[in-house]
Amino acid sequence: MTVLGVLRRVLQAVTVPALLVAVWWAATAGSTDFFWPPLSRIVGAFDDTWFHGRLTADVLPSLARLLAGYLLALLLGVALGVAIGSVRVLRAFLEPVLEFFRAIPSPVLVPILMLFAGIGNGMKILVIVSGCVWPILLNTVEGVRALDEVLRDTARCYRMRPHSRLVHLVLRGASPRIAAGARQALSVGIILMVISEMFAASNGVGFTIIQFQRAFSIPQMWTGILLLGLVGIALSGIFQLVEARLLNWYTGLRRSQREG
Repeated sequence: MTVLGVLRRVLQAVTVPALLVAVWWAATAGSTDFFWPPLSRIVGAFDDTWFHGRLTADVLPSLARLLAGYLLALLLGVALGVAIGSVRVLRAFLEPVLEFFRAIPSPVLVPILMLFAGIGNGMKILVIVSGCVWPILLNTVEGVRALDEVLRDTARCYRMRPHSRLVHLVLRGASPRIAAGARQALSVGIILMVISEMFAASNGVGFTIIQFQRAFSIPQMWTGILLLGLVGIALSGIFQLVEARLLNWYTGLRRSQREG
């Protein structure tokens, strides 16, 4: 990609956020509403709120719990999804159960998980897993089911070993759908990270935002919301870089098909 192309993509990415920030800044410039302070005041309180102790005490523990829960959900969702998508009898047997549990909102499980896992990090990680696993699992099942039967037959004819078939046929073929599920799970994980920290917690971004709200520290509360947005943007950018690297073969194939 040329330098001009990179600049064009950067400009497209920042134009809408910049316009929204400008509108917010102008709309609240003269605000005297206690609950809707000027954006300039919120930005001014950001550094003192988060970069003087709370970065290590609240932000990093939240990100560590998010990472642990997300990776565990990714491992569990892909493993179960491959098994369910590959075995038709297993899929028919488990599909009603999966639909039942998928329909249960993950925040509802927080009180139940607190009874069994306590109020420590284990409970918060399980809450993240309980929500993140479903997009990954269901997309993996559909990705495995959509594999070309000709490729399956070819693998059997060449007597590929089970491990090679799993890695080079099943996982690679289903990887675009797995990536789509993982992208959905990332946003769900951020939401559940905050929700889990609002129940019987002693640190974390969600806990701190609630503390600010209860103490009527409204500008500080808004800085927490801005922080979550910035974290979401950063994690989305990292995910896109990893996805582009892992699915380079797929994007190249799609590009060649469009050009052909």
